[in-house]
Amino acid sequence: MPAKKPIANRTISKEEHQSFLEEMSDVRPLVVEKRFQEVKKKPSPKPIHRHAHDDSESDTDKNLLSDPADLRDAAVDDVLFFARAGIQQKVQKKLRRGELPIEEELDLHGYTVNEAKIAIQDFLYECKRQHIRYVRIIHGKGYRSEQQIPVLKTHVAYWLPQLNDVLAFSSARANDGGTGAIYVILKSAKK
Repeated sequence: MPAKKPIANRTISKEEHQSFLEEMSDVRPLVVEKRFQEVKKKPSPKPIHRHAHDDSESDTDKNLLSDPADLRDAAVDDVLFFARAGIQQKVQKKLRRGELPIEEELDLHGYTVNEAKIAIQDFLYECKRQHIRYVRIIHGKGYRSEQQIPVLKTHVAYWLPQLNDVLAFSSARANDGGTGAIYVILKSAKK
């Protein structure tokens, strides 16, 4: 079957055009209420990779995080747990049991306190940018520290509640690092 010529490319005679106008002479346009506002599409934000030397103010600005007064606040075997008000009990149980799907991980072994602070903030910023909600942070137990105390564990437990994007965290199951790691729930970023 031969293909038909598209209507847009078809030429019409003056008689056909006149006939069309006569047929349409009594047609009136519909009056339609404008019920919806036209929304101009906003340009999508351009992601900016933050570095430790950025001066931009942010929830994860390294200058906003204070350090613990006493490093003996957390012992090697202490189980860590934090949840903001409003986090459902069911979600808290899943977090403690390690039943949430871990999407990313940060291992802080070998980091100094200042390096860990920057690494955590950059990691959480990147997770938010990529819409990642469930992460694990391995802070270690402190066996290799000079004082044999969990320096990074204490700092991490102190820093995370200061960040609004952190909704909850809990020490990990034994096979995921036990008291040397935590599971973290992050606030969902709007897509």
